Amino acid sequence: MSKTALVLVDIQNDYFEGGNWPVAKMNAVAANAARLLENARANGDTIIHVRHEIPSDEAPFFRPGSEGAKTHASVAPGEGEPVILKHKANSFQDTSLRQDLEAAGVTGVVICGAMSQMCIDATTRAASDFGYAVTVVEDACGAKEAAFDGVEVPAAQVHAAFMAPLAMSYASVKTADEFLSGEE
Repeated sequence: MSKTALVLVDIQNDYFEGGNWPVAKMNAVAANAARLLENARANGDTIIHVRHEIPSDEAPFFRPGSEGAKTHASVAPGEGEPVILKHKANSFQDTSLRQDLEAAGVTGVVICGAMSQMCIDATTRAASDFGYAVTVVEDACGAKEAAFDGVEVPAAQVHAAFMAPLAMSYASVKTADEFLSGEE
């Protein structure tokens, strides 16, 4: 029997409009993440919130102790729901995430949050490498536009460019509606 955990990654104030590092469609992402959170609570699933801080007062976003580094109210942790503080893109790196999942007997993880091209990608690949059955709820994940070598890439294309390889080799990638309805 599979035991599932919902892992909410970096749904923090700085990623929303008015924050220091706004991510495209973050309000819609958070609304879908809130639906997943409500479902996980109703099912009695393990829930783990992951919050990122960049350990420098000079950081462009997620500065320690700042309002922007706080978890967004739409997915605020409930009583008894652990919050893991991380300092790297991979939510497993130098944190207790793996130990917490093992202690709860978790075999499958559902991942949502931001950013698709950084922390979602790194966390998903690590979860798969550790042997978890991984589901990424793509419309509960947000991407930011990016640029490289003079090429500007819109957020929607960045998101698609990361969801495609995750779906190919690392995770089942679904929409919130598909996941919540139990669609395969």
